[in-house]
Amino acid sequence: MSLLSKIEWTDATWNPVRGCTKISPGCKHCYAERFAERFRGVKGHPFEHGFDLKLVPHKLGEPLRWSEPRMIFVNSMSDLFHNEVPESFILRVAATMRVGRWHTYQVLTKRSERLRELLAGPLRDAASEAHIWWGVSVEDRKYGLPRIADLQAAPATVRFLSIEPLLEDIGELPLAGISWVIVGGESGPKARPMKEDWVLSIWEQCEAAKVPFFFKQWGGVRKKAAGRLLRGQTYDGFPKRMQHPTLPQVVRLQRALEIESDDFARVSLT
Repeated sequence: MSLLSKIEWTDATWNPVRGCTKISPGCKHCYAERFAERFRGVKGHPFEHGFDLKLVPHKLGEPLRWSEPRMIFVNSMSDLFHNEVPESFILRVAATMRVGRWHTYQVLTKRSERLRELLAGPLRDAASEAHIWWGVSVEDRKYGLPRIADLQAAPATVRFLSIEPLLEDIGELPLAGISWVIVGGESGPKARPMKEDWVLSIWEQCEAAKVPFFFKQWGGVRKKAAGRLLRGQTYDGFPKRMQHPTLPQVVRLQRALEIESDDFARVSLT
């Protein structure tokens, strides 16, 4: 876990899965792939195998070892709903999130169809938890907008959109049942530009629908220089966070060991 994430809308990251594969234009200049591939072949490094998909069972219980409440971005270096991540492993990730209720979890995917199916089935209990936020990435009309429909069809208590990198004017957003919207431009080498009018259109729609709006960045090759001011203001909207007490240390550590165990089948969540 990274306790001091540089991602503006979270506090920490947790990666029980590493690596991914590209499925849409938003993946073209993936920051996670760019970072991971720098270490391919470095013996002993977490990304020794670059951005190849890898399960990391010893990371499954990590948030339970952290007593201070945090917002946690789940799998910032992967996609929990990747088709090669076994359902049984996803259930173990969900078990940690359900036990660790003093944290807020932000789960983001481009595999919206699998998210919809699992939240309506084996993950239904986790879907109903208000401290677990379920989101989809939206980069354009063709690939991004259909993901919103899948998210809206899922029985989630908190749903959010990460509209980053915003690659075009996406027009009218279906915001029914959406609790939060993040917008940001692409950053890094060969970053594709984002126009102000595209961002303002989304902000206006969020204002009208009373959906919290978070403007992450303009992006570009020089992300820090471009900043994150929109019309001279910073927009840091968030949904309401639930507050739950932290479990005693001995209980937290025992639950972490249970979930990480090779013999894990089911964790009591009562």
